[in-house]
Amino acid sequence: MRDVAIIGIGQTPVREHWDEGLRHLALKALQAAMKDAGVDRVDALYVGNMLSGELTGQEHLGALVADFAGLRGVEAVKVEAACGSGAAALRLGYVAVAGGLADVVLVVGVEKMTDATGPEATAALAMAADADHEVAHGLSFVAINALLMRRYMHEFGYRKEDFAPFTVNAHANGMNNPYAMFHTKVTPEAYARARMIADPINLLDSSPIADGAAAVVLAPADWARRMGRPVVRIAASAIATDTVALHDRRDPLVLEGAALSAWRAYQQAGVRPEDVDLFELHDAFSIMAALSLEAAGFARRGEGVRLALDGEITLQGRIPIATMGGLKARGHPVGATGVYQVVEVVQQLRGEAGANQVPDARVGMAQNIGGSGATVITHILIRDS
Repeated sequence: MRDVAIIGIGQTPVREHWDEGLRHLALKALQAAMKDAGVDRVDALYVGNMLSGELTGQEHLGALVADFAGLRGVEAVKVEAACGSGAAALRLGYVAVAGGLADVVLVVGVEKMTDATGPEATAALAMAADADHEVAHGLSFVAINALLMRRYMHEFGYRKEDFAPFTVNAHANGMNNPYAMFHTKVTPEAYARARMIADPINLLDSSPIADGAAAVVLAPADWARRMGRPVVRIAASAIATDTVALHDRRDPLVLEGAALSAWRAYQQAGVRPEDVDLFELHDAFSIMAALSLEAAGFARRGEGVRLALDGEITLQGRIPIATMGGLKARGHPVGATGVYQVVEVVQQLRGEAGANQVPDARVGMAQNIGGSGATVITHILIRDS
């Protein structure tokens, strides 16, 4: 197995891209990543995407993006793992380079969601749940997360307003990210007044649907060391699964797939939770941020919200999260989210995060979740000294 480094990153702003299609967004991100890496050819292309067929009528994205980018002839496939599609594509790229099957691999996550109506997008996203036993009974993803949040509040005695720090922190960080969808400060008072969607989840608990694309270029770490800038190495890439349906889990308030994925990643990288300098978690809803912190070992069961209340998730805290806005403020173009997370970790480890820079960041972790926790991919990145 070869050490694998990320030698190039690129991204588009996350927003409603009315005048650009999937191929155009993917092209912009991958061209930026290839320019950053200083390469003009790649051996393989992996495209993370969830909803292209359902929302845009376009499948076969691997060949489509390769052709449009002038990479005709390369190995190219689309990778789908619900909202975890971006990180799943990165996982395949990592395996290809680590295993010696390719030297330079391009990974792009792309999603185009805002051309659809709200009900259409909601129905499409629900395809990541259990069609027979959840969706057939009318459950959307916001409803599934509302059930989790209500149970969490009941079990551990939290109030609705106790979740506000997750939103406040994400929006504070998103204000300094030029690629983020939202550049608006949110106060605890504004959070408390937000429109309810599915009690207890309100609008400010929820990440927005969006369009966007992000890309990374992978190569053997030995190549990266000759480039004359900080080497960001993928020290771990781990995937784990859990039940698709929430009611089939042993404990719905324990993300077993996330815990297993994180544990495998820690073992691969040879680090512990206390060694991690920042954590780009999958804050699609506030409750998922709390559960992810617990599953990844940063808080004990029932104490993820307490970590936020104590200010430990801020840029100055013990475990900074959503350092560039997270899903909540940057936006959540679902198939691209996992790649955006990794791009943001690379920015931090290179020292390129501007006003949001975590001081002396050396170890960063990104965790991308598909469904309500059924597929979880964790990557740990380390900046070599």
